[in-house]
Amino acid sequence: MSSYQELTARQRIPAIFDAGSFEEFLPPSARIASPHLAQLDAPVSFDDGVVVGRARLDGRLVFGAAQEGGFMGGAVGEVHGAKLVGMLRRAVDEQADAVLLLLESGGVRLHEANAGLIAVSEVMRAMLDAREAGIPVVAIVGGANGCFGGMGISARCANTVIMSEEGRLAMSGPEVIETASGVEEFDSRDRALVWRTTGGKHRYLMGDCQVLVPDDTAAFRAAAIQAIDAISTSGAQLTLEDLLAEQDMLARRIDLAEDLAEPVEIWTKLGIPDAASVPMLDADAFLELAARHRMEQRKGER
Repeated sequence: MSSYQELTARQRIPAIFDAGSFEEFLPPSARIASPHLAQLDAPVSFDDGVVVGRARLDGRLVFGAAQEGGFMGGAVGEVHGAKLVGMLRRAVDEQADAVLLLLESGGVRLHEANAGLIAVSEVMRAMLDAREAGIPVVAIVGGANGCFGGMGISARCANTVIMSEEGRLAMSGPEVIETASGVEEFDSRDRALVWRTTGGKHRYLMGDCQVLVPDDTAAFRAAAIQAIDAISTSGAQLTLEDLLAEQDMLARRIDLAEDLAEPVEIWTKLGIPDAASVPMLDADAFLELAARHRMEQRKGER
């Protein structure tokens, strides 16, 4: 078992894609770095914190990107976002079989906030354009920095989100919420609370993540292949029915979580037996519990 979380972006690429198949666009040798950081005397990275290119995944032509959490937490700036957008547009031009995004980002860089915000909006539009062209878009979230801010929204534009328990997904990060609303609202130092609220298990139970796997590169690779196969069969396009179902899910979530302050309380209201034990379950035991719960729900709806 090889931990996905512990790898860098460049280490994740050969672990997920077919061996030796990745062809990088704009590698570090091209020296394409953010001009804004240099103006502020901030450190730069010659890939601007993201690796993009084309590869094979189980033989399929797949375009992919991997964000580097070790550089500014994977935050998005103008060049970083432009590389993602360019890769997505090229995937459409070359009629790729799929796009696979290995996301790890704290959101938009404060150093270049306006440019970063525009870049993220263009990434989302490019993701939806790829889906409209019939190209499955799959997002993997399993890095130590999680997936927050604009990239948290972008992840939910994918057909399928695959997470590990250790991965985290949300709009605002814990520190941002605490700064804006106070520690009483969300204590970012309570790491157990942070993972209960933004981690893979909660996102899976709430419907934000469709697949949960152990923190293992082989498990992520297998799940990505299965997701692409399933999407290729069902269709990648975003339909009106999909949007209505999403809105219905969000409305039900608001009703479910009203006046509740703790994920365990939400899990209990969902009907999860012994909800307090969920954080301690390994991935397989948790998925078995979730499957039993969903089966009971279906029986109750009949």
